[in-house]
Amino acid sequence: MKILVAGASGLIGGALVSTLSRAGHEVFPLVRPPRAASQGQVSWNPERGELDVAAAAGAAAVVNLSGANIGERRWSESRKQEIRSSRVNATRALVEALAQLEPRPGVFVSVSAVGYYGSRGNDPLDETSPAGTGFLARLCTDWEAEALGADRRGIRTVLLRFGVILAGSGGALAQMLGPFRLGLGGRLGSGNQWMPWLSLDDAVGMLRQAIENSGWQGIYNAVAPEPVTNLAFTKALGRTLRRPTLFPVPRAALRTIFGQMADEMLLASQRVRSTRLPETGYSYSYPELEPALRRALTRP
Repeated sequence: MKILVAGASGLIGGALVSTLSRAGHEVFPLVRPPRAASQGQVSWNPERGELDVAAAAGAAAVVNLSGANIGERRWSESRKQEIRSSRVNATRALVEALAQLEPRPGVFVSVSAVGYYGSRGNDPLDETSPAGTGFLARLCTDWEAEALGADRRGIRTVLLRFGVILAGSGGALAQMLGPFRLGLGGRLGSGNQWMPWLSLDDAVGMLRQAIENSGWQGIYNAVAPEPVTNLAFTKALGRTLRRPTLFPVPRAALRTIFGQMADEMLLASQRVRSTRLPETGYSYSYPELEPALRRALTRP
């Protein structure tokens, strides 16, 4: 089928495009200004709500992975606005643009994050749990509301709330590898905060299933079967790298360096599982942490 992908150049997007192309689909990345779309791409301008309708015509599925890197740098007010606009405003523009297509795509798959739940200590969380508080929780709530606009337009809509994606080439794990490989890694704060995670292979696998399987609809927590604490994750990464993990980073130091980001990303506790994924019959490629870490560190 013809599939449009917004955010195709990102960590997940690049892996998804490669996988879908190998499976025989025609994949068209959405390209924003100032880049010009070339053959096999579709131009769109979310700021102006413009989509090249002629190039997008015939799309059976649209995947929305767009969004500025949340953990790239400390959050200033302007940075938070950039993060919000790149998700909420861009998703709204994309959904409105899809309404111009005739026929409309059969499925719209959009991502969100477990940040939706805020920091909830040891409370078990699933898809029925309410939103938490804080910048990320509000961001995810508004982001998802815009994505669900596709459902109101009669397009099957799937929202995946991702946990921490494990990939050696990007994301949170890649940022950890430098100090851990030097033997300078350690837990963050107390290490008791819960950390839902997912292998990159399974992130791509879930996206593909959501596109190809009409039984997928609504919101899913896209996380591995068992969350782990930051302390358990730290020890597992140390074992995988064969390095000690003797240098914890105090909570106060994290707050000094990262500000609000520390409380909402590094120290937040989210004991998230999915009660809906088992209903789909999805089979994890990497359900356990250490094999997932080994795969992340060797994946091309």
